[in-house]
Formats: sequence, structure tokens, C-alpha cells
Amino acid sequence: MFDLTGKTALVTGANTGLGQVMAVALANAGADIALIGRTEPTETETKIAKTSARSHFIRADLNDAGAVVDIVAEAVSELGRVDILVNNAGIIRRNEALDFTPEDWDAVMNVNLRTLFFLSQAFARHLVAEKKDGKIINIASMLTFQGGIRVPSYTASKSGVGGLTKALANEWAAHGINVNAIAPGYFNTNNTAALQADENRNAEILSRIPSGRWGQPSDLCGAAVFLASEASDYVQGITMPVDGGWLSR
Repeated sequence: MFDLTGKTALVTGANTGLGQVMAVALANAGADIALIGRTEPTETETKIAKTSARSHFIRADLNDAGAVVDIVAEAVSELGRVDILVNNAGIIRRNEALDFTPEDWDAVMNVNLRTLFFLSQAFARHLVAEKKDGKIINIASMLTFQGGIRVPSYTASKSGVGGLTKALANEWAAHGINVNAIAPGYFNTNNTAALQADENRNAEILSRIPSGRWGQPSDLCGAAVFLASEASDYVQGITMPVDGGWLSR
């Protein structure tokens, strides 16, 4: 039920970190991978080359929703089909809400929500036209459930991802398209290096995680493969926390 042989997955933001790990996990499960971003993900391509899967890099600026128009077509042209979309790419801007600028607001909302929607739309339109089933996996956040501090646009965007996941599932389930999300907790990645280096903040975070540790990128592999595979065919509109129990406290 977890075998993805013969499938093709589109993964945004797969250069490093969680996106890279999920792309390689899907490749290990048998899927060919279209890697989408501004810079070629050489390390990710090297890791995928060690599996039986193929990969293809699609250069696109995800700050611009208009750039998604040709992504699906190129993936189909190069890899033969599309079955899975992982909307992983995202950015964050930090500042006091009183001082937040329109530029920082728009930058985050454009990548994290607007482009996510229009790429999902292009993907779904292709599947509906071809009368094929598919899977969309959005990457949400703990801030899909919580408010956070000094990240108003990020919180708004990730709350939007949770709501949009439900809305699209409601519309597209009838077409055989599953739309779900994963909400990673505190993970050991480059993006959290500063938090981990802050002795006091690190201790505060660990004290709230029942598992007693930061997540490792590999901890996302099971959730990604599950939501991409036929094992999740009757799962719709959920946001699955992978957080070591953070939200349980």
C-alpha cells in the first residue's frame, strides 16, 4: 500500500532540510521526482540517483504565482506523468507586529499561500482533465494551530494552509484527489540552528516536547509516504502534526 512505483511527485523547496528528506523518501518508495525551485538541488539529485527513481529539476521562482503555469506541463513532458504534489517551499519574516512592513507581509503570503494555491490548482486541473487520481501534501506548521510571536505573516499564511487544505479537499475529493497537510514541529534543520544554539530557548522548547528531543528530518518520511500512497486513499482534509507531542502539552 505504500509502494509509489510508477508515480511521479512534484516537490517544491527540496534543496535542503525537510523538503530534501521528503523528496528522497518518496524516491525510495519508488516515485520519480520533479524538483522545483530557483536553484538546482544538486545534493538532493545526488541522493535520488542512489535510488531506482529518476529526478528532473524545474527552475521556477515561487515568489511569482504566474511562474507555476508551466511547471506541471514540464514535469509531464520530462517524467511522463504527475501524481503527487508536495507544497513544501516556504519563507518567514520576523518583526514586531507594530513594525511589520507590507513588503514582508506580501513576500511571505505570496510564497506560502498564493503560489501554493495556484500550483495546486494547475496540478488538479491536469488530473481532472486526464481523469486521474492524485495526492496533494501541503506543509503546514505548529503555527497553523498557534499564534506565535513576531511572525504575523507566517502565522497567517500557515493558518491559511490549514484552511485551504480543508477547502480543496471538499472540492476535489470527488475527482479522486486527496488534499492533506503535514505540520512539522521543532525540527533539527538549518532554519532552527539559532534556536538550538540559544541555551535558554532550546531548554524551553525541549521541556514542552514529550518526546524530549528535536525532530530529525527523517521523522517526516513516514507521514509523507503515507499521505502520498494508496494507504491514505480515505484520508481527506487533515493537518497531521509530526511534533513529538508538542501540541499535546
